[in-house]
Amino acid sequence: MKLTDLRGILQYIPQFREKAFILSVDGAIVTSENFANILLDVAVLRSLNIRVVLVHGASAQIQALAEERNFKPSNLDGAGITDAGTLQIALTAANRLTHEILEGLSANDLRAACTNAIIAHPMGIIQGVDHLFTGKVERVDVELLQTLLSQGIIPVVPPLGFDGDGKTYRVNSDSVAVAVADALKASKLIFITTQEGIVGQGNLIRQLLVADLDALLAEHRSEIQPEMLSKAIHASAACKAGVQRVHIINGRVDEGLLAEVFSNEGIGTLIYANEYQQIRRALKKDIHHLMLLTKDSVANEELVKRTRSTIEKTLGDYYLFEIDKNPVAYVALHTYPELNKGELAFLYVKPSHENQGIGRKLIQFVETKARELGLNELMTLSTQAFTYFQSKGGFVEGTPEDLPPSRREKYDASGRNSKILLKKLK
Repeated sequence: MKLTDLRGILQYIPQFREKAFILSVDGAIVTSENFANILLDVAVLRSLNIRVVLVHGASAQIQALAEERNFKPSNLDGAGITDAGTLQIALTAANRLTHEILEGLSANDLRAACTNAIIAHPMGIIQGVDHLFTGKVERVDVELLQTLLSQGIIPVVPPLGFDGDGKTYRVNSDSVAVAVADALKASKLIFITTQEGIVGQGNLIRQLLVADLDALLAEHRSEIQPEMLSKAIHASAACKAGVQRVHIINGRVDEGLLAEVFSNEGIGTLIYANEYQQIRRALKKDIHHLMLLTKDSVANEELVKRTRSTIEKTLGDYYLFEIDKNPVAYVALHTYPELNKGELAFLYVKPSHENQGIGRKLIQFVETKARELGLNELMTLSTQAFTYFQSKGGFVEGTPEDLPPSRREKYDASGRNSKILLKKLK
């Protein structure tokens, strides 16, 4: 089924109808051959009653216009110093680009309007350096945007901000997109770029928990491609502001926008925050609580007994689910990379929080992590909850022969005679 086939899209409509999607398009994409196809995708979104706001950058156009005029701009992306000459070039480039976007939307019978919805103030003096005409978003004119959206009009927001005195400032388009997404309580913020997404260890990262993105920024920032660093930083900010999903996609891929929105696999990087904000990696300080919380289930032989030292050795495999910073559930993902297999283990939900869908969320979370690691199969062993894994998780019964050799040894030694359950991930 083609992604453009409406039958493949219908399942997503109830959750997206009347929701706001912020599309943040790099200037280089607006002038690419595929931008006309992106606008067709926008038309599909609008036909499904999804409210679209289009924010655009202009770095590529500023650079091109500066070269044409033999002028060296002080800054391209609106994050550094913007002198008077660069501001004039930015105004010309951004206004030309906005006009091109309006032309393209008109060609698809889409009503649109350029807005002055970004109220900005000077970024000011930072570490002794005056940033001149670089602006910082002060607030977003939500009433203006909501009025346009309620009339079926697509607001087009340039990378410019305006103050109460009528002065114009060059503003970074990524920060504009985050501010608009926050103000409109958008369901999605989609960065449409010239890159595939965020790459880690040479591979495209398909899905990323915002906490893991923060860890990546804190510990391995130099490993993020320079073109993606601003997107990564602003994706994290958007999630923390309450945006449910942030996507980073390659705008040169035909039907890429629809593929990202209307398929489970997508084409780029998804950074997610909402319910997954409650799931984090277990820390050493959590071990005592983990053992205390699960001791009754261990006594009832629902869970295998684990010593503190055993958990410490594989602590990176454990995750916990928090409500108001109180752990109420645990799960582990043990991996056997040589066989491309993973084991969902130690799934536990506090009795007071059962029947709230937490167990299913943890299963989905582990499946996502396993796919990110490139695993082909997920297995789990259970003596009392195997029907739950079959009905809620889609697992099917296997045999001891399906276990990796090292896991088979532990299985035979335990004498628990657990059922082996399997789920193909690819």
